[in-house]
Amino acid sequence: MNAQTEMLLITGPAGALELAIDRPSIPRAGGGVAVIAHPHPLFGGTLHNKVVQTLARAFVQQGWEAVRFHFRGVGASAGAHDHGVGEVDDLLAVVTARAPLGAPLALAGFSFGGYVAAASATRLLPQRTLHALCLVAPAASRFAMPVLSAELQVRTQVVHGEHDDTVPLAAVLDWARPMGLPLTVVPGGEHFFHGRLPLLKQLVTHHLRALDGLSSRIDR
Repeated sequence: MNAQTEMLLITGPAGALELAIDRPSIPRAGGGVAVIAHPHPLFGGTLHNKVVQTLARAFVQQGWEAVRFHFRGVGASAGAHDHGVGEVDDLLAVVTARAPLGAPLALAGFSFGGYVAAASATRLLPQRTLHALCLVAPAASRFAMPVLSAELQVRTQVVHGEHDDTVPLAAVLDWARPMGLPLTVVPGGEHFFHGRLPLLKQLVTHHLRALDGLSSRIDR
């Protein structure tokens, strides 16, 4: 993302996993680690994707350490694509390596990565409390998105483009509707948010600020 981005390898369930770590100049009170998942590897998805980088920038701006990573079989990560099953294990391995128990944790993902982030969130509960779950154009038309707990719904943000022709807006609405989960629709936006990335970053930062305010009220 920038000259200060640290690249490293950790041991994952299928071998090495490649990570890119960006740290804030001023960490938020209490710290925090955000793990961000990239789009589908078989369609060119990598941790360098512009939406993924935009998510990382939003978290770093709000004082979070942002950890992007390559799923198995992408970049320097070992293994082969596992259709979303092993990729959930990959994300959980990154959480174990970078976010110690007790540290504030957020998950985010774009497209296929949105599915993986949501599935990982349900796997983590109740062992870990999530501060935030940010899903951008989650692949609801291609994967069985999980039902989120009421506790997690309060901390979840879903953003989708009005004219997304990769993941139809209707598919995401069909997933969100039974939970009453709010969905932010970007007018005129398409799957990769061309020309809308500044707005996407603004939406995510506003969500994170709102959650920090919610946590402050709960702690009183």
